[in-house]
This record gives sequence, C-alpha cells and structure tokens, in this order.
Amino acid sequence: MPSSLRTRKTEINFLGQLRHPNLVKLIGYCCEDDHRLLVYEFMFRGSLEKHLFRNTTPLPWGTRMSIALGAARGLACLHNAQRPVIFRDFKTSNILLDSDYTAKLSDFGLAKAGPEGDETHVSTRVMGTYGYAAPEYVMTGHLTTRSDVYSFGVVLLELLTGRKSIDKSRPSREQSLVDWALPKLNDKRRLLQIIDPKLQGQYSVRAAHKACILAFYCLSHNPKSRSIISDVVETLEPLQGSGSSDGSSQSSDLPDYRARRRLTGNSVHFRAIPHRKCSPAVPVCRVR
Repeated sequence: MPSSLRTRKTEINFLGQLRHPNLVKLIGYCCEDDHRLLVYEFMFRGSLEKHLFRNTTPLPWGTRMSIALGAARGLACLHNAQRPVIFRDFKTSNILLDSDYTAKLSDFGLAKAGPEGDETHVSTRVMGTYGYAAPEYVMTGHLTTRSDVYSFGVVLLELLTGRKSIDKSRPSREQSLVDWALPKLNDKRRLLQIIDPKLQGQYSVRAAHKACILAFYCLSHNPKSRSIISDVVETLEPLQGSGSSDGSSQSSDLPDYRARRRLTGNSVHFRAIPHRKCSPAVPVCRVR
C-alpha cells in the first residue's frame, strides 16, 4: 500500500472513532480512482505555527496558555482511550485554531495504537519531525505515550519563548531550542530570560515559572521521569487567565513535581485522570 494511502487510512480510522472538542472533526472522505480527499471542519485561524512564527502580531500570554491546555486535552483524550493512541507527530503545524483560538489536533497520518497488556512500548520505524521527537524514540524506535509528552514539552517551549524548535538562522548554540533552553528552565535566576520578549512583560511571573517547570519535566531525557499528559492538563488549568504582570495567579494548587521527586526517591509517580469529554463514536467511514 502506498504510504500516502496508508496515512489517509490511519487518519480515517482514528478520527472516525474518537470525538473530542480538541480533536479536529473529520466530516467525510472521497475515494475515486486515484483521487482521494479528506474533508475536515473549517479551522478559521489556521495553524499555531503560523501565529507563532509568521504573524507580526504576537499571541498574548493568556491565548498561549489556552492553546497549550487545549492541545494537552486533545492528547489526553488519545492517551486515555480504551486502547491508547500515540499521536507521534505533535508539533505546532499540526495544532489548528478555530475562530476562538480553540486548539485542535490534526493530521493523524502517523498516529499509532499504543501498547496493550504487559507491553511497555510499541516498536516502530522512526518517523515524525526533527526537533520534536523524543530522544529514546529516535535512538531505539520504542514508542510510548510519553514520547508524545516530550513533543508537547517542545511545543510548550515554543509557546513560552516564541522560538522554533530548530532554527538554523540562530548562532550554533541556540539552533536547538531544547538544548538552549533546558539549562535555564531549572535555574530560577535565568528562567525568565527565555520568555518571548514580544510579550513585553505582559504575563504573570508566577504562572511563567510554573509553565517553565512543567516544560522542564516534559522534556526529561528519562521517559519515566516525564509527567503523564493528565497531570500536564491539571497543571495548565490554573494558569488560564493569568495574563497580568503583577505576579498574581490562581496557581496555588498546582502539582509540585519537585516535592513528588523528593518523596519517591529516583522515580516520579503520577495519577491518571480520566477525561469525561473524550468519547468513542460510531465509525463514520471505513477504508477497505
């Protein structure tokens, strides 16, 4: 089967069975001779990539945090499905925005059914986008839901900094966003140096600290030390509406990942939270 047809079939299979406010809706498809067409709902504002890196007007802090939360909820729907679904190509160009800037995941061509039973991972050919793929997946081809969490950490870092994951136009030490930012994320004295200067200080310092710490744990090279996506959602929820620059926010109830690490030794344990809004749907189409 040609790769293009295989990816379209994958999209139809997954989007035909899951419904969630943060997953793009598949309206239908057409398959006639060599002509194939997938029809999605119209996403008025296009991709997050366009708004972050091509538009001259910067996204406000509150909108960025809202987009991060919506994208995390979309991933949580996939990861908490009856059989987990690994998105595998989570990046800014695959996050679409409607007229209200609601984020919806799109392009499920590389999505993969996750491990079942006693399986710890899915072994597969390494695919995805350079700069977003988790290091253990690149090295071994072992794919888990925490591979998506790493990719989410990269996108969160892009939202925080206004920088691309890979930017060859920058000095050599700054071309990889993760390599440049990661040492600063764990240093309170330098942490705010990475925040997008186009925001001009219009954000809560406390909320920025919390978001940076979350990115730090999502980007851990040890996948077992990464947050699970349900905890990412729980961490981002109190950051909504924290766009002021006075340091105030509603983030007093955020999970303290550092405290958990101290309490549990070298491993971090997280709690899975079911997402009620994620529901299976009767398949709308089938490809034979």
